[in-house]
Amino acid sequence: MIKRTLADKLKQAAKQFPILTVTGPRQSGKTTLVQAVFRNYQYVSLELLDQRQFALEDPRGFLDQFDGPVILDEVQRAPELFSYIQVLVDEHRDWTGRFILTGSQNFLLLQSISQSLAGRCAVLHLLPFSLAELEGRKPIALETLGKSSPRNLKPPAKGLLETLFTGFYPRIHDKHLPPRDWLAGYYQTYLERDVRNVLNVGDIETFGRFIRLCAGRCGQLLNLSGLASDCGISHTTAKRWISALEASFIVTLLRPHHKNFGKRLIKSPKLYFLDTGLLCYLLQIRSPDELFHRAERGAVFESFVVSEMYKNFMHRGEQPSLYFWRDASGHEVDIIIDLGQKLIPVETKSAQTIASDFFSNLIYWRKLSDDETTPAALIYGGDLSFKRSGAVVYPWFVL
Repeated sequence: MIKRTLADKLKQAAKQFPILTVTGPRQSGKTTLVQAVFRNYQYVSLELLDQRQFALEDPRGFLDQFDGPVILDEVQRAPELFSYIQVLVDEHRDWTGRFILTGSQNFLLLQSISQSLAGRCAVLHLLPFSLAELEGRKPIALETLGKSSPRNLKPPAKGLLETLFTGFYPRIHDKHLPPRDWLAGYYQTYLERDVRNVLNVGDIETFGRFIRLCAGRCGQLLNLSGLASDCGISHTTAKRWISALEASFIVTLLRPHHKNFGKRLIKSPKLYFLDTGLLCYLLQIRSPDELFHRAERGAVFESFVVSEMYKNFMHRGEQPSLYFWRDASGHEVDIIIDLGQKLIPVETKSAQTIASDFFSNLIYWRKLSDDETTPAALIYGGDLSFKRSGAVVYPWFVL
């Protein structure tokens, strides 16, 4: 089994909270992870019809059958359980790590937690593999970006284009499956199950068209009105569907960074997909070679960098603190990592050769920040690491 970065945080949280919830996209490895970390726990999947009926019809009797810690998989299928779990942990205030709850429908699950288990439950998120996990190493500490580059970092066996095309869902790597074949089934399952359950969408075909239109806008400012118009839906519906894609960990939105925090919430965000394999499938890219010649290659690469940084935060149990920066004259920095007292600007370029104009926006931003010595990073599609124009250049596999 490939070691998951989140495992250490799970063990720590189990010593502090009576309930742990692990959520994330379908097929990200949640069940495999919790069973590996909590080997001595009883395990019940509420995907099984008989167990789900037992939990729904007699929740008290269902919970009474467990005489020790238990893993309840896909627990959002029996939301009535949450109130009874709350009563149990309130009666046994010395319990820690008693219930491990997992679920794929993040929106429904967190809604139930906020209503019944607030303050009693640690919520952690597991995304598909990170590149570091696939390579069997620790992820880079993001606070070191722009200061130094890791030593003895070797390129992965798979090249950049094959990595982007394959994506990071565990089953593809575990079973060595053709990415497009597996992702076609995954996408259809997502539409037929998660979307219908969360959104109650009647016209699945329109929602599918909406997702593909989002894929075509990856790396761009999110224009909900334009997106809604192209899809033939209302602005309100487009907003609701984007929220569902976020809750399902299909996409993430990067907000613009301003010194005034309030402005981050009212400016247009940029749209990214959290798995490049799924993004390539939605863009109908059929091979790594085709990706090389497609105009969307830069957007796919940028989405890869954002998603790897997103996983870096999430798998340490932290909320991602990622933004982008753009001014009225069109200067833009792809990613701003906000570490509280420190901001790190990061540019992404899919090219394998560095050009001098790659650094222009980083230089401009540093001048505006009144600190031209602040760390800055450029992540590109090549294999070398060096310092140039005051920024540290990193190969794509550094993350």
